[in-house]
Amino acid sequence: MGRSQESFNKKEVRNKKEKKRKEKEQKRLARKEGDKSGNLDDMIAYVDEHGNITSTPPDPTKKKEEIDVDDIQISVPKKSEQEEEDPVRKGTVNAFFDSKGFGFIKDIETKESVFFHVSNVVDDVIEGNLVSYEVEMGPKGPVAVNVKQIK
Repeated sequence: MGRSQESFNKKEVRNKKEKKRKEKEQKRLARKEGDKSGNLDDMIAYVDEHGNITSTPPDPTKKKEEIDVDDIQISVPKKSEQEEEDPVRKGTVNAFFDSKGFGFIKDIETKESVFFHVSNVVDDVIEGNLVSYEVEMGPKGPVAVNVKQIK
């Protein structure tokens, strides 16, 4: 009698596929039977007066005040005229490459690095100098102009 062409590994793969198919069928049937409670009341969520999501409806007797729709702000507030910052900033030169002709200034207040080029420098500067400067938008981002050493 000849040997079977089916190896042990092939039998294992077939058994695993069959087991997986049966489990999937059982899950499908369980889902079909248990899906009877999908009514609208189970899906509704309410927001209380503090903005928290709850499952209970708000009490109409506790209604405090009318909210004017125009008072609701859904964006970042615009800068007012008086909030404009001083155009002259202060910072320290934390990197300066004399051979290449550019460097970076670290702002004292915001701790951001701002690029500067030698053509925008009024006084001679070296690394570690305290400088004043103005920020303008260059082709690749903010650029320091009118860089002056503070003595």
